[in-house]
Amino acid sequence: MSSSETFIDGTAFMAMHSSDETVRRSFKEFFVSRLSGRVILNLEQVGWCDNLVWQYSRQVQDAYYPFMDNLHTDMRIDRIGYSDGDLAAAAGTPELAGLPLTQRLLLGQVVNRGGTLVTADPALRARPGLPVAAVPLPAREPVFPGLLEPLYQDSLALRVPPSGSEEKS
Repeated sequence: MSSSETFIDGTAFMAMHSSDETVRRSFKEFFVSRLSGRVILNLEQVGWCDNLVWQYSRQVQDAYYPFMDNLHTDMRIDRIGYSDGDLAAAAGTPELAGLPLTQRLLLGQVVNRGGTLVTADPALRARPGLPVAAVPLPAREPVFPGLLEPLYQDSLALRVPPSGSEEKS
């Protein structure tokens, strides 16, 4: 991955709780390895994650949110809104044509700011010409430091479909 700004979307964040173990371990490794770094998550994607989690029972939410709250404290996740330049890039970048509006806006923001998007969305990863990065599969299960790991283990009461975009069953 380049040294440009790294954006994540909601599918990347929720992939740490994927029901697909390969996806889950890969994205857990991404977040463990980036704890001392910085990523950008736009405000719409924060809401997308909450909307997904709120579809689960109160008990599952109560197991999930302590980990998420602590991760947002321990890791520098800059939560930002859209700018006029982001909207112009979403409308004027030919490679984004035909994508759903939410994805065009997100990728317009990434393009406008010269970044790279880390996503678990297989359709975005497979589409050529987008500033999208894959995450590797680690050889073994990574471990969060300190309190984060036991909170993460508790949070696995929540498991989402691999792309995270489907409704809960």
